[in-house]
Amino acid sequence: MEIAIINTGGTFNKRYDPIKGELIVPKDNLAIENILKSYHTNLDYVLKGMIFKDSLEMDDKDRESLLNEIKNAQTKKVLIVHGTDTMQKSAAFIAKNIEEKCVVFTGAMEPFSINPVEATANFTLALAKLLLDYEHGVFIAMHSLVLPYNKIIKDRERGVFCRK
Repeated sequence: MEIAIINTGGTFNKRYDPIKGELIVPKDNLAIENILKSYHTNLDYVLKGMIFKDSLEMDDKDRESLLNEIKNAQTKKVLIVHGTDTMQKSAAFIAKNIEEKCVVFTGAMEPFSINPVEATANFTLALAKLLLDYEHGVFIAMHSLVLPYNKIIKDRERGVFCRK
């Protein structure tokens, strides 16, 4: 296995629930599976979904579960799909507790179901980091940037990730 892909939920995965009349985080990997279809089996990966929450609802227990999943992955390359609101908090938590792996977080400001272009671009950017520029550490790949988690920030006023 070349890459472990771990889907934690977040805006990336949200879909409209016509019964509830709101966006929900479904307990599936449909958005990522739709993106992965475009790779035409040229990618060696294992996809696992877990947590399935908006990142604002995540707590340290969830981060501990994510950490254990990363540690148990049979690869040194891990892509995490995560909500953008607490992505940096989770990345910092993982960075303190993981060595000798390349972990890349990504997400989307708008759900794949609404804007597949942004979600797909961010996912592909994270994947490219793992495939082409492997190095140990924890990174965030968002909006054409791939930087160590502590060198990138979500600019909430502009709704974009930028250099810190």
